[in-house]
Amino acid sequence: MEDTEIWTEKYRPKKLDEVIGQEEIVARLKNFVRSRALPHLLFSGPPGTGKTTAALCLARELFGEEYWRQNLLELNASDERKIETIRTKVKDYARTRPIGDVPYKIILLDESDALTSEAQQALRRMMEMYSKTCRFVLDCNYSSRIIEPIQSRCAIFRFRKLTDKDIKQMLHRIARAERLTVDDKGMEAIIYVSEGDMRHAINLLQAAAALRKHVTERTVYEVAAVAHPKEIREMVELALGGKFEEARKKLHQLMIEEGLSGEDVLAQVHKEILNLKIPEKAKVQLIDKVGEFDFRIVEGANERIQLEAMLAHFAVVGGRA
Repeated sequence: MEDTEIWTEKYRPKKLDEVIGQEEIVARLKNFVRSRALPHLLFSGPPGTGKTTAALCLARELFGEEYWRQNLLELNASDERKIETIRTKVKDYARTRPIGDVPYKIILLDESDALTSEAQQALRRMMEMYSKTCRFVLDCNYSSRIIEPIQSRCAIFRFRKLTDKDIKQMLHRIARAERLTVDDKGMEAIIYVSEGDMRHAINLLQAAAALRKHVTERTVYEVAAVAHPKEIREMVELALGGKFEEARKKLHQLMIEEGLSGEDVLAQVHKEILNLKIPEKAKVQLIDKVGEFDFRIVEGANERIQLEAMLAHFAVVGGRA
């Protein structure tokens, strides 16, 4: 493999045993591989937790390295989400016989919660008609967006967010292979920013390693387009302490010098509120308001005005606490 390869692909697991942090799901999938009695599958969970990787590993182990590519059709449903895709590409592939000794092929529909309701209705019938020659694996972030008739036809696997230990394990493995050194604070920074998303964590490590071989906390925040938690905490504490002008200057610095958007600032403020040493009642009031300001910004309100209004509200709450 070339050094220029994207690390999320370079270090993607090839076998189910290599999938990190989803031990119960892996054990169930291995039973399906052993018996070859594979039902239709629905993988749901947050991004970067191994859903697509588990499906690809399943195909590799079921068909072997020689035939898995010929017996797997991978479609990204967010790009090809219309009913025509189901009626043409999926149907044409499903009606052909598999190569090798396994009696069915696999169709992987990535991001299947983006399929239109009409496409899902067409898919439900196809899952029954071609069950002898084909198995469907649907992966999605929100299983609630998959219609009930499809859910009832599938064995459902819910992937959880990866723990800090899971992410550290993978990052240390990559660092050894790439001859990097990652200090403890740098590792904590990657975990803080990635929030249980392995793909995001690996991409951050690769971006940081492109700057220097010794990955530090400062390097991670440089490439992550995220403010250091201390800066966000300092801004919030200034506002709560009644120093509105200083908090406002800090906000402008974050938005102009760091290039953060209003939504980025709110997401980090939400995190830091939980770490503040203030009464629980005050935390409840602050989080409630953060949710309101987030809604306003999403609906198109001016970011700077809304964030300054948030700081003003924090100053009022701080005066009462």
